[in-house]
Amino acid sequence: MAHPSLPSIDAIRAARERLAPLIRHTPLVPAPERFDAAGLHLKLETFQPIGSFKQRGVVNAVAALPEEERAKGLSTVSAGNTAQALAWAGRHFGVPARSLMPDTAPRTKIEAVEALGGEPVLVPVAEVFAFLKEHRWESEPYAFVHPWTNRDVMTGHGSLGLELLEDLPDLRTVYVPVGGGGLLAGVGAALKALSPDIRIIAVEPEGCPAFHESLRAGRPVEVECHTICDGVAVPYMTEEMFPVLAELVEATRLISERNVRAVVRELAMAGRLVVEPSAALSVAAALQERDSATSPSVAIITGGSIDRDKLVDILTDDPAPNFW
Repeated sequence: MAHPSLPSIDAIRAARERLAPLIRHTPLVPAPERFDAAGLHLKLETFQPIGSFKQRGVVNAVAALPEEERAKGLSTVSAGNTAQALAWAGRHFGVPARSLMPDTAPRTKIEAVEALGGEPVLVPVAEVFAFLKEHRWESEPYAFVHPWTNRDVMTGHGSLGLELLEDLPDLRTVYVPVGGGGLLAGVGAALKALSPDIRIIAVEPEGCPAFHESLRAGRPVEVECHTICDGVAVPYMTEEMFPVLAELVEATRLISERNVRAVVRELAMAGRLVVEPSAALSVAAALQERDSATSPSVAIITGGSIDRDKLVDILTDDPAPNFW
């Protein structure tokens, strides 16, 4: 199966101009001193209007649609953040936005989609991934925005890479949480085009290591997926994305649930930052290898949608992580 090539730097720059009125150039800040990680910076995508990086790629893809296609209404598949981005885009362009979501999605994300005027359609998790793997969107009337393989989605995400190098020109290492791979493809394309020696580290939870295991096998594989990191809980690598991602990364890092929870807690308490578990992956990876990482480095904080009860549970828990 043919796979999408990485977006060009010219396409990423054009997307950045298209997105300028609609997204924010998010802050890049030093990690809290509590983390004892000299040279580590946090890219705070929680400051986007919907609180997630997903707005970059989804809005770019919707903006790139021909008007007659967009007028059909929009559709996607999402654990929550892509659905919020699509709902935001639908409201901006004045068209309906429908998202197939797992019935296990955090209530916070479902309510956020509804608040933006989107329509969440809740189905079992297996149904969500069957819809994607079997290309069922091809028989629906909506304009479908694939959350990973859509080239315009990847291109929009690449705008984040441009911001990183503008704010930290001597950047050496970037930690990127990976689910379907759209963020890694876009950011990686921008960084490698402008600074080929930058180390790109892909980060996954131990409980859902689809990319890591695919690299070990040399081909896309499917894994069992049990993790608190719902935003990256994708149990397989697509045939389209695997070769694209494999050529970008220097290494993968797997993060335990204990360390994810510890980073969520410490970012809230020491950094005054509320982040979702998927966003904590990058920071945990940076902390695990802070003695060997090439500085300066960036951990991408991908989003901040976390249910209140889950956050309270994490804040009142106190397992000792293995990097402090």
